[in-house]
Amino acid sequence: MPDKPLRVLLVVGETTGGIGRHVALVAQHLGRHGIAAAVCGPASALDVIGDLPGVGKAELVTSSSRLDAVFRARSRMRRLARGFDVVHAHGLRAGAIAAARRRGQPLLVTWHNAPLMSGPNLFAHSGLERYVARRADLTLGASPDLTDSALQAGARKARSTFVVAPPLPPPSRSRDQVREELDAAGRSIVLAVGRLQAQKRFDVLIAAASRWTGRASGPLVLIAGDGPDRAALTAQATLTGAPVRLLGARTDIADLLAAADVVALPSMWEARSLVAQEALRAGVPLVTTPVGGLPELVGTASLLVPVGNVPALGDAIDRVLGDPALATSMAEAGRAQAATWPSVDDAVADLAATYRRLAGHAERR
Repeated sequence: MPDKPLRVLLVVGETTGGIGRHVALVAQHLGRHGIAAAVCGPASALDVIGDLPGVGKAELVTSSSRLDAVFRARSRMRRLARGFDVVHAHGLRAGAIAAARRRGQPLLVTWHNAPLMSGPNLFAHSGLERYVARRADLTLGASPDLTDSALQAGARKARSTFVVAPPLPPPSRSRDQVREELDAAGRSIVLAVGRLQAQKRFDVLIAAASRWTGRASGPLVLIAGDGPDRAALTAQATLTGAPVRLLGARTDIADLLAAADVVALPSMWEARSLVAQEALRAGVPLVTTPVGGLPELVGTASLLVPVGNVPALGDAIDRVLGDPALATSMAEAGRAQAATWPSVDDAVADLAATYRRLAGHAERR
């Protein structure tokens, strides 16, 4: 009789994009390696992940801080985990709930984000890190600094992992069509993509864009995404007169990249940013910050500027836009750098082998 397929339960916390897309990608491709996957998490996260053939889904509250809700979630976690060989949680809150898995089940936790807080919140976060790190059989860090943090928090075993951006579909419209629809014909486009929240430092990008105020043929900054800082960023752009448009959530990122002359990612922290991966794959010059996993990810293919430095960000963008030879070399370097990253198949194969080791199975030949 053939071996019983390995079963893996993926546990996810609140997510509006990147982590959910990553979990969906993993769940979708594990079947190729003889592994059956199911996903549990908040309803909002399950919506991001979507319906995947052969992948079961169940709702599980992983983000509440109320003790009664936490106890209920941990109890439900134990019931949901019945019959699975490995539990893989994504994020600290999901990891804290997944720590209640059934006795003997291996627990793998991926750390996706660094704490960007201070005071009592940071103290509480540090306690959560210690709890999750010491209860996981293996911790994966989405960037080297997260791996170091996990080891400092007491992780039994920890290593870095490469969170691969799901490949974008080919553009559905031409560069000229997209520019015409955006009323950007004859102008350079600076594209930013991400959740509108403090981590992304889009306020720095808008401040840098104010240098182009009043230039009818000057660069146009487009920010695709939504989030809690939308009103504040809109007000900033209005007050400064900066040539910035907030596009809201978009499903045509491939089209926007095809129309862009440069991508700006001024974040205060990133792991292996999906947007950075998408930009370099598409051959769009990238200006970003040397934080988290970004330097290792982009190598020498991008211009790096200090976090929060408005003049440096503006100068770097102007430099790319004003030097076609530099833009071309950056585009070529970006594609070359992207070719060094693991493919989706490589990344999922590595996870599948990790699951089998944790579950005590021999690797498939």
